[in-house]
Amino acid sequence: MNLLPKSSKEFGSVDYWEKFFQQRGKKAFEWYGTYLELCGVLHKYIKPREKVLVIGCGNSELSEQLYDVGCQDIVNIDISEVVIEQMKERNASRRPQMRFLRMDMTQMEFPDGSFQVVLDKGTLDAVLTDEEEKTLQQVDRMLAEVGRVLQVGGRYLCISLAQAHVLKKAVGHFSREGWMVRVHQVANSQDQVLEAEPRFPLPVFAFIMTKFRPVPGPALQIFELCAQEQGKPVRLESAERLAEAVRERQQYAWLCSQLYRKAGLGSVSLDLCSGDTGEPRYTLHVVDSPTVKPSRDNHFAIFIIPQGRETEWLFGMEEGRKQLAVSAGFRRLITVALHRGQQYEGMDSIQAELSARVMELAPAGMPAQQQVPFLSVGGDIGIRTVQHQDCSPLSGDYVIEDVQGDDKRYFRRLIFLSNRNVVQSEARLLKDVSHRAQKKRKKDRKKQRPADTPEDLPAAPGQAIDKSYLCCEHHKAMVAGLALLRNPEMLLETPLALLVVGLGGGSLPLFVHDHFPKSCIDAVEIDPSMLEVATQWFGFSQSSRMKVHIADGLDYITSLAGGEARPRYDVIMFDVDSKDPTLGMSCPPPAFVDQPFLQKVKSILTPKGVFILNLVCRDLGLKDSVLGGLKAVFPLLYVRRIEGEVNEILFCQLHPEQTLATPELLEMARALEQTLRKPGRGWDDTYVLSDMLKTVKIV
Repeated sequence: MNLLPKSSKEFGSVDYWEKFFQQRGKKAFEWYGTYLELCGVLHKYIKPREKVLVIGCGNSELSEQLYDVGCQDIVNIDISEVVIEQMKERNASRRPQMRFLRMDMTQMEFPDGSFQVVLDKGTLDAVLTDEEEKTLQQVDRMLAEVGRVLQVGGRYLCISLAQAHVLKKAVGHFSREGWMVRVHQVANSQDQVLEAEPRFPLPVFAFIMTKFRPVPGPALQIFELCAQEQGKPVRLESAERLAEAVRERQQYAWLCSQLYRKAGLGSVSLDLCSGDTGEPRYTLHVVDSPTVKPSRDNHFAIFIIPQGRETEWLFGMEEGRKQLAVSAGFRRLITVALHRGQQYEGMDSIQAELSARVMELAPAGMPAQQQVPFLSVGGDIGIRTVQHQDCSPLSGDYVIEDVQGDDKRYFRRLIFLSNRNVVQSEARLLKDVSHRAQKKRKKDRKKQRPADTPEDLPAAPGQAIDKSYLCCEHHKAMVAGLALLRNPEMLLETPLALLVVGLGGGSLPLFVHDHFPKSCIDAVEIDPSMLEVATQWFGFSQSSRMKVHIADGLDYITSLAGGEARPRYDVIMFDVDSKDPTLGMSCPPPAFVDQPFLQKVKSILTPKGVFILNLVCRDLGLKDSVLGGLKAVFPLLYVRRIEGEVNEILFCQLHPEQTLATPELLEMARALEQTLRKPGRGWDDTYVLSDMLKTVKIV
């Protein structure tokens, strides 16, 4: 028996509903959920002694169940004579005080202010099938009547799928009247897909429109959203923002439905936001591993990424997460990154907070009542201390944070919040400072302080930096490229002129300055805020051998190349990022590798010098073009790929006859390292220069 209309317009037809209930018979028809699914929201806004009007009641059991739990002053109306007679017969003896009336809700016969609640389950959705003028006029009459029969302080409680045109109409109408508008999400897709007969792929919402007394002047507009039935309402600034928030929750429900039905949807990520503030609190990545053989216990697991480690390849890159999922041995693994600026009490509290939500992302076939394991590294959530946060006019919002690494050492990082999973600059803190911070943290734990509160590190944070240690693999490779200058054993006694474009935290030029005592370095940085950051937080300082020029690197090099007394540099290094996230190349900006500009770079490089470039390019076609352009200007070109990262370090020289075979290159790197390791010089024993050049290839 087909009870669906031929077109959506029939939902507004009396004849359709008469026929529907004749064919349906006495079996209850529940739009958008049963009483048990909706009672949490219903009893939040309906009190037992209040007068309730149910519009478009149909043969739903909702009124009957409300009556049975104490809400006995209920009037039900419907346009169908058939269903009204059915409901009268069904309730005559068991619920004598409940009334059923055949009535058109667009022309109700009740006096003004007769009710404290008007309850609508799916009726507005059924009437508002399109945005044609005739339909909108009918809905205007319906909503006007709802407003008329409600007392001041009364509530229109509408259960709806909140389709865009329905939400727009309802919110627009009542906000213009000066009513308070609140939207509750009352059902989710997982509840529905687990049922034997799923009904709707969209979540169900309740609109709660509260009638305020009219006041002179423009109406006060209040918009609120409750993402969970018992959650606190979040105030939103506009109807548009409310619609956007509802749409986000509909997309999430659709995603949950798809993830339940099938695996292997590709890269899936989403943010879970705080119910109190609406700010992102967790970032989830769903990783399916179809090659893992299924067993009872390996369907599903959650992996909590320790704070500060979300930037690592294993957690921050899609390929890394795939490897993690296979290693963990689960068919579906959800990685969870914790957001800076949020407070977390520990693994147990995170598990309690996430358990219900992540179950919505579980795959099909998982045994009922199965415990889902929460995994992590070392069993804790890591330590992240935000030391400083500011906004640069050029680079945008940024944060300086200290995080605990794998070996319990602490590291300081510069993060641009426009690209929050990329470490812009990093330095290791000295052990004694880390130890003091750790001792203080243990004291704080006894006071039950949150994990994300600032530590009392030294007043001059830059003094805490271990300047002998290079954190970034691409910086290590760039320094190893100095072996290409020949006679490496003499470099410490040889005057070297270097130009470094891109300062960041200053780790790269500072390392060269400290380890090559005859070097003179010009560092160019476009953003003056970064010089302040490097100086205050990363131990950077200028000297007679280290000068920082606040300028655009393009303009600076163009000026040098066009000057009469053109300087010559033994080494030129580019480590400069692009501010445009839409490009396929994030480092350097494309203008830095245009051939006319590369000719200017060539003109200020000594004949046997080396031009070293950090390239981050995901667009393979663009990368080939960049390599071709570099090769045209610098005939000798080596490439060194950084394992586990997108970075590639390019070493460019002018004369192909200088080409070194790999054994020669490694021997020169060893000779340079031996010179740098001499007694009295600080050197990181884990830094092996020759290892940085083992995988170098000639283009």
